[in-house]
Amino acid sequence: MSGLPEKVKGRPSLNGVYGPVIKAGVLCKRAVIKGKTFHAQNYKNRLFELTENFLAYYEGDLQNKGKQKGVISLVVMKVVREVEDRKLEDKDNVFQIVYSEKNDFSTMYVQASSNEERQAWLDAIRAGALKAGAQFFNKYHTGVWTKKKPYYNCCHQSDRNAVGCKGEQYSSSPPVPPVPPPRETAANKEYVAMYDYDPTDEWGLELVQGEKYIILDDSADNWWLARNVDGKQGYIPSNYIKLNCGLELFEWYYKDCSRELSKTLLLNAKKEGTFLVRDSVSSPGEYTLSIFTTENEGNVRHYQIKRNNAGQYYISANYPQNSIQELVHYHKHNAGGIYTRLRDPPPRGNKPSTAGFGHKRGRRGCFGVVYEGTYLNGHTLTPVAIKEMTVKPSSDEVLQEFKTMTQLRHPNLVQLYGVILNQTPQMIITELLNHGALNGYLQRHRRRLFYKPNDLLDIAVQASVGCGMEYLDKKNIIHRDLAARNCLVGKDGVVKVGDFGLARIVLDDDEYQMSEGTKFPFKWAPPEVLYHRKFSSKSDVWAFGILLWEIYSFGEMPYSGMRNPEVLKFVAEEGKRLEKPRAAPVPVYEVMKQCWAALPQERPTFNRIRTSLERLNARGDYISTDDP
Repeated sequence: MSGLPEKVKGRPSLNGVYGPVIKAGVLCKRAVIKGKTFHAQNYKNRLFELTENFLAYYEGDLQNKGKQKGVISLVVMKVVREVEDRKLEDKDNVFQIVYSEKNDFSTMYVQASSNEERQAWLDAIRAGALKAGAQFFNKYHTGVWTKKKPYYNCCHQSDRNAVGCKGEQYSSSPPVPPVPPPRETAANKEYVAMYDYDPTDEWGLELVQGEKYIILDDSADNWWLARNVDGKQGYIPSNYIKLNCGLELFEWYYKDCSRELSKTLLLNAKKEGTFLVRDSVSSPGEYTLSIFTTENEGNVRHYQIKRNNAGQYYISANYPQNSIQELVHYHKHNAGGIYTRLRDPPPRGNKPSTAGFGHKRGRRGCFGVVYEGTYLNGHTLTPVAIKEMTVKPSSDEVLQEFKTMTQLRHPNLVQLYGVILNQTPQMIITELLNHGALNGYLQRHRRRLFYKPNDLLDIAVQASVGCGMEYLDKKNIIHRDLAARNCLVGKDGVVKVGDFGLARIVLDDDEYQMSEGTKFPFKWAPPEVLYHRKFSSKSDVWAFGILLWEIYSFGEMPYSGMRNPEVLKFVAEEGKRLEKPRAAPVPVYEVMKQCWAALPQERPTFNRIRTSLERLNARGDYISTDDP
């Protein structure tokens, strides 16, 4: 078994991952205002680093940058302007950055030490953003919008996303400084994805087989910075793409394939018309078409692809085509002199391995960080998830999760392989679900899933969970940490419940009293837990309602911007509930509200929840009409 190292060899680390630094310095940053939520408006000094495509900030200084706290892609910036002095809590030399994020706009306020420093940062960031292709708003606010005074103090508009009150002028922006001539690289060239790739962290970019991507940075061997057709940027495995030219783009082209190997591949396929095109061994520079036929209980025929005086390609001289790909296209629809028309190429097997799993090690469980690794069982290698205990729990806690999981057998619960207790750190080894935590999966696939409400409902049905929670309920087990971060997504979209570090078996009274001082997931907890620390199957039902909200909010944090005391007041004292997510149909939101009944006995059972969701799924009249 092996876990992910802190820094995967061959791939840049988070610090310095964005290329050469154009400008760096320590500035005072205010907490970012995001969406409709409120954040504590504190101020902290951060080290800012500007590169060609990103503005990143860290908790340290120029000598030791420390942990990265955030990053903004320059291309999504909408406003980079100064704030009028004394508009932000009597502070001077403040500037603002407005940028798009998750279909909304966020605003960062930053204070420089002098007007000269502020102007230097404004000039550098604006020039970089314009070069990266940012589309700035034509108006901006000279004042600020704050939680204390929820309106702009320059124009008194109360809507945080209100159109600016001052016109933007970019003609005076300084010219972009010249850059050295680029080396001959893959950068700025168009590539095509040969395989699907689902990123394992927030820095990755999803690849869709056949779609085109522009490479922005290929300075690392194995992971390149790319941009898709929608303008989104992220890191991709370099061996999953090919330059958009030549035959290597096509699945049917097997460049270095011998006659014997082609015969083996096609005979194994055993399907009429399975074919491939390969380089000719006997005539270098020419090509051969190999095709499987059903004659004589299976045979492989080889046809030399020839060229006529006009440079056209043909197998039968009566049907020449201008290119190999056009020739293949023609013979897919017409036999035209060959034994049978072409169907599909033979399967190539598994996609290539990536160099590591991504920028980040993995998700965090209740007691530790989760790595990806490999388990050698005899001669078989099995991908596994390795939960390493970083907070040094007692062996009793580790054994509790182990004992709980050994009692569970269900297709929608994560399978346990074993534990390691006789070393430090201790580890729990479970099956690996390749798409990672559900909240990250929902965030990455937000746009696709919005237009597929049946997929969202399928996730919800699995998550109840895929009958997984109903199964736990029948086993008298309360999970106590049901949330999207603790549900994992595997092949074909299967959803499984994991992380049983807080799970407990309850007997007669179906209730578990948590001891004082023990941590629990506050924002997923019902009133009886918030007040009395009393858990039951009905507290899991409440948490499932929050999970359902997460699913239809595409992995957003519930009660975002609220601290725990504010959540307690909102839920328990004022009796308020989360609003309906835009993507959630009204019947699904009704299920959520049933889960959030103030009294535990008024909440539905998991059996009833599953039945309700399955009935909606079968009825098919639940589609939301909102836009993403």
